Order: sequence, then C-alpha cells, then structure tokens
Amino acid sequence: FGIKNYGFFYNMYPAVFDGYSDVDWNTLSGDTLSTSGFTFTLGGGAICWKFKKQTIIANSTMEAELIALASACKEANWLRDLLHEIPFWEKPILSVLIHCDSTAVIGIVNNHFYNGKSRPIRRKHSNVRSYLSKGIITVNYVKSCDNLADQFTKALARDRVWNISRGMGLKPIKS
Repeated sequence: FGIKNYGFFYNMYPAVFDGYSDVDWNTLSGDTLSTSGFTFTLGGGAICWKFKKQTIIANSTMEAELIALASACKEANWLRDLLHEIPFWEKPILSVLIHCDSTAVIGIVNNHFYNGKSRPIRRKHSNVRSYLSKGIITVNYVKSCDNLADQFTKALARDRVWNISRGMGLKPIKS
C-alpha cells in the first residue's frame, strides 16, 4: 500500500468514543470456527483493534455475531475504565456506542431473554445484556459497507480497505 507516510489523526473535540463489531462466519478456512473483529475509535481515530478466531462453534451467523459483540463489549468496558483513570478526562463517561451490522443480534440483545439451547451462547447474551443494563454500552445498526471492523474479518477489495482505513483516521502526514 505504501503507507509509510501515513498516520492516525484524532479530533480534540468532540472526543466521540465508539466501536465496531463484525464477524466472518467460518468462510476463510476449512475449520468450523468464525473470525471475530472489532475496532474502537476516539476522536475519529482508531485506538484499539483486534481480530481473532472464536473459541466457540457458532451454529449460525447470528450466534457468531453475538460472540463477536460480547468480545467487543468486554473491550469497551476495559477501555472505558481506562478513560476513567485519566484525571483530566471529562466525567461521567458516557456509554460506548458499538456499531453492529446484524439486526438479528441487536434485536436479541435488546430482549431480556434468550431461548437458545447452547449454554455458551446464552452466557454471551447474558454478558452483553449486563453491559447494556449498566449503561456501559449501547448497540446500534450500521450498514456492512460502513462497518470499520469489516476489514479484520474478511478479504476486501483494495478501495474498500482504503475507505475503511480513512474512516479509522489514517491520513497522509504532511511534511
């Protein structure tokens, strides 16, 4: 890509803190595990990102998305606690908005009960519900084409990767 003259840029105000969660439901390899990914931005620039194979076998895309969202929620909680430790950071810290491209998962986590038979998936649902009820996170829908975590979970065209990278705050450094 030739990005040695690029860097992450951040806006001082407003210092919006939000995240993106995505999954690739076991299409990249022959195994049965999905790949989760998330990224968090603060002031328009990426501060944290991760992608990893899931340790639980998901039976559907919705279950895989729920596992990915639970992982993003855990990271959001940790980052929020970190911001709380910074003395000059404005308090109280608002809930972290996590963008998800699955309307099914958003509907399920907004429901108090999950009737799935898989115990590990029920636990993930319970964890996300706990973060929601405590006001640590909120979840909303984002189109897949606008999801900044998309590049961490699947192969994309070069122009799409550039657009996502710019959305994460990657810009040319001016000499």
